[in-house]
Amino acid sequence: MTDRKNFAFIDSQNLNLAIRAQGWFLSFRKFRVYLREKYGVDRAYMFIGFIQGNQSLYNALQEAGFICVFRPTLTYKDGTTKGNCDAELVLQAMIDLAEYDRAVIVSGDGDFHCLVKYLIEKEKLAALLIPDKRKYSALLKFRMFRPHLRFMNDLREKLQHKKEKTPQGRNLEG
Repeated sequence: MTDRKNFAFIDSQNLNLAIRAQGWFLSFRKFRVYLREKYGVDRAYMFIGFIQGNQSLYNALQEAGFICVFRPTLTYKDGTTKGNCDAELVLQAMIDLAEYDRAVIVSGDGDFHCLVKYLIEKEKLAALLIPDKRKYSALLKFRMFRPHLRFMNDLREKLQHKKEKTPQGRNLEG
């Protein structure tokens, strides 16, 4: 743990899809503790598309300690829903720049190349936490980024959502 004041900026769509593609579900509660303990993250922003009916998810994220930044979503004719939060994440990282010592960016999306590069140049990047080391943008593989790359693939045992039964037979999030 560090005595620095660090913030996390999380691309929820990239995180969620990459973790699910690996065959597991992330415990957001455990992930928030991990960010605090590993990177000294005081404030963790979760950038997420707002979908009517997902209020219980949003409540759970907030109860786990995330600050949800919502983006309106669009539903396309094929039924897919899209809520691009990239601009909001970059904007928030820049608005808060003077408030944090270091940032943790959680995404494997190459759209964050310019932000990550800028944070490295200003010595403000603690880590670029990539959800899946087998599938992330080539724009984040440049030499200058390598010392900052961290991968979530090996965190499954530590951060996986597990349902545990109480003696009364109720499920608890673990």
